Order: sequence, then C-alpha cells, then structure tokens
Amino acid sequence: MEKNSDISKGSGFSFLFLVIPMIMMVIGYFIYPYPPTEIALKLSQIPIFLGLITLGIGFLIKKNKIASKLKIIGWMIFAFYWSTQPKTLYLVEQGDVFNAGLCIVGVFALFYLAYHEWLSIKRNESIECLNWIAGATAIAGLMYFGIEGFFLKDWLIQITAQHSAFVLDLVIGNVEASGDNIYHNGSYVVTIVFACTAIQAMVVFVGMIVAILKVDFKKRIYGLLITVIPIYFLNLLRNALVGFLLANRITDLNMAHNVIAKTGSLIAMIILLLVVIKIIPEIFNEIICLTDLYKRNGPLEKEIRKIFRRKKN
Repeated sequence: MEKNSDISKGSGFSFLFLVIPMIMMVIGYFIYPYPPTEIALKLSQIPIFLGLITLGIGFLIKKNKIASKLKIIGWMIFAFYWSTQPKTLYLVEQGDVFNAGLCIVGVFALFYLAYHEWLSIKRNESIECLNWIAGATAIAGLMYFGIEGFFLKDWLIQITAQHSAFVLDLVIGNVEASGDNIYHNGSYVVTIVFACTAIQAMVVFVGMIVAILKVDFKKRIYGLLITVIPIYFLNLLRNALVGFLLANRITDLNMAHNVIAKTGSLIAMIILLLVVIKIIPEIFNEIICLTDLYKRNGPLEKEIRKIFRRKKN
C-alpha cells in the first residue's frame, strides 16, 4: 500500500483550498468599494494584522501541529484581505493589469501554502520552507502595513519626493518637490505615492533575510545592507526616469510608470536577489523548497493530474 494512502480520502476536502479563494474574490469584488471609504480602509486593517500576527506566532511556535494550524488560519485570513484588492489595484493605477493579476494569483498561492500546512498535519511532517515563508511574510507584512498605517507613510513619501526631485534636477534642472508632487519649471510633472517609495521591495528582502534563523546574525546584517540601501537609491533613479519621460513628454504615465519603470525595477530586484543568494545561499534553498512543494504529491495534486489526464484522453 502506498505510504500515507489515507491522505487520498481528503481529496474532496483539499479542493476547498481552490474553491474558497474563488468565492472570496467574488465576494471581495462586490463588498469592497472603489474608491475605498474610510470605514472600508479601517475594517481592512483587521484581516491584515490578524492574519500576519497569527502567521508570526505560528512561525515562532516549536510544536509542529499547533504551528501549522495557526499558519493555516493566518494564511486564510491574510488571503481574505487580498481577495478584496484586485479591483482596487487595477483602477487605482489606471488599468494596471500586472498588479491586479499578481494579486489574484497571490490569493491562490496563499491558500496553496495553507493547504500544504494541512498536508503537514495529516502526514505529521515539518517542512522548513513553509515556516520560513510564514515568518518572512509576517515580518515583511507587519513592517509594511505598520508603516502605511501610521505617520511614517507621509514622511517617507515626502522624503522620497524630495530625493527623487534632486536626482531629476541633476539631469534636466529647474526641478523641485512640494509635498508629494514634483514640478519642472513650475509645471506639475508627477505625484509620488506610497508605492513609489520602494518600501514593498525593501521589506520583502528584510523578511526573507531575517526569517532565516539558522544563518549567522552578522551575515544577515550584511545581506540587509547590500539590498535595502541599493533598493532605495535605485528607486530614486526609477522615479527620476519617470519624471524625465513625463517632463519631456516622451510618453504617458501608463507607459513610463507601469511598463518602463516596472520592467527596470523587476530586473534590478532579480539582480539583487541573485547577489543576496550568493551571500546567503540558504535563501535559495528555501525558495527551491517552495517551488518543489507540488512534489509532495498530496491529494490536491493527484486530483488535478487526473483532471488533466482526462482532458488529454
């Protein structure tokens, strides 16, 4: 008899990890208003912080089954928040299909992690990378949403606007920042928003590095220095590039920001990831472990394979 064959009995239950996120996104589309009201923004903080704190506790607890149960709950609660966001992400950035699509995929990815925590309980296994990604998400998420929810957000936006304007001024001159807006020759060019501060990328690297508990503390500090600082300065160049393209009317905001600037940012992030992996190879091992989760061959993977075989036949 195949080892852990009793898991196959849970194939029907495992499909809930696909069905529930679908239902969540349909509900989220209709219940979350755009533009979001003040009440909606405040209520959204509940699943954000409740989910992240639960993940963080699960990350720190040593008892495997209790930790996995907490992480299942944490992933689902956190996914509920993201299930309300695809419409907002698409509209707030003037038709940004990339971020909206990434958000939809992310909801299913979070549930897939919850599914593998459930599988770990059933098989009495402990998968190290599942704990790492829970810790990294909790650390990065609490930092990001903590900054966004408090006075640091406005301060960071204004500092980024000033520094971006300084870089752009070196190139074309007569550039100044007023609050979160950048002007050239007295004419409005672009507004710096929270997403333009690169705080998302910075906290992602902080989460990934800090959550590697088995790595020497000094090595983790070094990893943070070679990622967080370059990200900030590269982001200033990105903002200046967007400003340059708009000030000279070379292209519109959608092309400058959503295509050109984001492509450059993605390339820069990949390069920095390769650098930090060179210094902390354990991060690469955790990433590979996550990409290999499907090889655990749980009931969900088995049922999906059966469906594809039927289609081929």
